[in-house]
Amino acid sequence: MSNKVEMLKELYPEDLYGFTQKLSEGEVEVLYELRKALEKHLDPIIAESWNKADFPFDEFYKVVEDVHIMNDPRLFEGRDEKYKASEFYIMGLYLELARFDASIATFFTVHGGLGFNTVLLGGNERQIEEFAPKIMSFEWQTCFALTEPDHGSDIAGGLATTAERDGDEWILNGEKRWIGGSDTADIIPVFARDTEDNQVKCFMVRKDAEGYEASPIPDKVSLRPIRNGHISIKNVRVAEEDRLQNINSFKDVARILTFTRADVAHIAMGVTAGAFVGALDYTKKREQFNKPVAGYQLVQEKLARMQSNVVTTLAYSSRIAEMQEEGNAQMLNSSLAKMSNSLHMRETVSLAREVCGGNGITLGSKVARFFADAEAIYTYEGSHEINALIVGRAITGLGAFV
Repeated sequence: MSNKVEMLKELYPEDLYGFTQKLSEGEVEVLYELRKALEKHLDPIIAESWNKADFPFDEFYKVVEDVHIMNDPRLFEGRDEKYKASEFYIMGLYLELARFDASIATFFTVHGGLGFNTVLLGGNERQIEEFAPKIMSFEWQTCFALTEPDHGSDIAGGLATTAERDGDEWILNGEKRWIGGSDTADIIPVFARDTEDNQVKCFMVRKDAEGYEASPIPDKVSLRPIRNGHISIKNVRVAEEDRLQNINSFKDVARILTFTRADVAHIAMGVTAGAFVGALDYTKKREQFNKPVAGYQLVQEKLARMQSNVVTTLAYSSRIAEMQEEGNAQMLNSSLAKMSNSLHMRETVSLAREVCGGNGITLGSKVARFFADAEAIYTYEGSHEINALIVGRAITGLGAFV
């Protein structure tokens, strides 16, 4: 029996159908090391960080110092690609991160999913060479400034932030909202509409740019440690060389969303697994009427449903990772995966909280965080309704958005 098999049995016993067996030996080694680093640096403080709505930057960066989750050489063995690990590893990475904590997984998807894919898909060769290595090493934090106070689901046609050409520079004006990491990122991809041709373009705003202000949105009840921000952009100047050259319409933005929507499907899968494992552990230890709660028929039925949801979400994530690795990335597929995995996640966190009783709503239980955080995941990267309409359009040939 290989070392990989033994590590996977320890890491993901809930993977009853063995989807993670498709990971390479090197990829599993990195994930195994990541598990140890998460337990060492973040596990002791993550509940407190959630309660205080304060992202644990110091501890997170200790994790990525210990484990190079984006640029470890083992992730690129046998691959021609030098910037992006396999889609299957990305699935495994989100499983590991979201199974631990949804906010940690969300921080990564903003940086290593949305921001990173924006550079890889939108930048020219020079821009990729400048930005990608620093993002991979976490030397530079990035984010993704697309949604606005008045435009979320209708952002494709409603994006209001403007960009006006002025010689070798662009002048940006507008507002963005719900942008994770907007007040701490070193480089901020800002999407704005060119006033000349009315097309959406992307501009890499540098940290501390004059006219750029971001403040965290307070009083959230989900993903509390994530610093979702409201951005004000007033006459921010960006050099033409910092305009991502391969983003010249919203169709180019949609290519990014195809990949990142799959990433959120993976996060929903990881949260499903984490909630189930937390509930299983609790019910096996918690005793009522002189025996573990897990020994009662009604509880076992709920645990079985949760286990079923884990396998279902893993199946969706595994298949979409394979398709994207093959070069078959389609909005329909990522929307279907995000929609389905989020629905199964929502049911699972509810059942997990239920079997944990009153203790399921306290931070002493991991289940409580999963229960609250699932609501944000259910909505971001396209609400259930938007993803359903994308699928509906594809299967009927009829658009029903307006």
